[in-house]
Amino acid sequence: MELTTVWFLLVAVLFTGYFILEGFDFGVGMLLPVLGRDDRERRVLINTIGPVWDGNEVWLITAGGAMFAAFPEWYATLFSGFYLPLLLILLALIARGVAFEYRHKRPEASWKRRWDTAIFVGSVVPAVLWGVAFANILRGVPLDADHEYVGGLVDLLHPYALLGGVTTAALFLTHGAVFLALKTTGEIRQRAGALAVRLGVGTAVAAVGFLTWTLSIRSSTAAVVFAVGAALALLGALAAARVRREGWAFTGTAVAIGLAVATLFAALFPNVLPSTLDAAGTLTATNAASTPYTLKIMTWVAVVFTPIVLAYQGWTYWVFRKRIGVVNIPQH
Repeated sequence: MELTTVWFLLVAVLFTGYFILEGFDFGVGMLLPVLGRDDRERRVLINTIGPVWDGNEVWLITAGGAMFAAFPEWYATLFSGFYLPLLLILLALIARGVAFEYRHKRPEASWKRRWDTAIFVGSVVPAVLWGVAFANILRGVPLDADHEYVGGLVDLLHPYALLGGVTTAALFLTHGAVFLALKTTGEIRQRAGALAVRLGVGTAVAAVGFLTWTLSIRSSTAAVVFAVGAALALLGALAAARVRREGWAFTGTAVAIGLAVATLFAALFPNVLPSTLDAAGTLTATNAASTPYTLKIMTWVAVVFTPIVLAYQGWTYWVFRKRIGVVNIPQH
């Protein structure tokens, strides 16, 4: 297997891990005003992701770094052409992170409400825009022969991309609701489980529609297999949530998101950013890649450090694996 293919797969794995882990983070943030009926309940929701949300974002940083080093042409064209959506995602993530840290600094209800709003908005914006971005990556964007983006913002907001945004937001909402049912006790657990089932129906419709549309644009045997697997995993998650098997339900939504992302990358390969104007402008895993020597050095670095990062993050989830509830939150 060529190193360009290895690094394409590694970038795909990194984004898959990011969407699975940060997906339930975003879902919890979006559900904060829905499931948190008072301050103590909202603190329970925030505390379920408190120990892990920043570690989950490492997957995005690593994915971006891998793109920059392994596929500099892809990175440059993507970040210039998608400048505004990616800037909005970055600002939303910053506001969300600051909100987690500052919400508890003062006791006033108005202070906490403002930061709760920042958490909500900082979760909704990336949840939607990541779907818009990846739908455009798969469908293709107007690139000239020099691989420069020659479109505008409106070119990124076509119906397929908007459906992609709705689908990722819906998947993350369902994933987050299932996660809260898995991690909480009492009434919050009951409400989160019931909400997951209700959300799951609409999510399944959106996901099937988006994946079907995706396969009509670009497809491969692997992409079809992944898409069918994603649909079955989501249906299995809903069935498990209905009978309150939260562990299996969370596994199902995680697998569904992972296979949905795998569908996009499998359908995209060997391209990394197709051009809708001229095939000569299409970026592929070959013409967008770094030199073989660079890829070789990076491969050895990844072999050494990837297991360390995975072990550390796995240890973090193990330490904070127990459920929490309102009884664990002291009154102020």
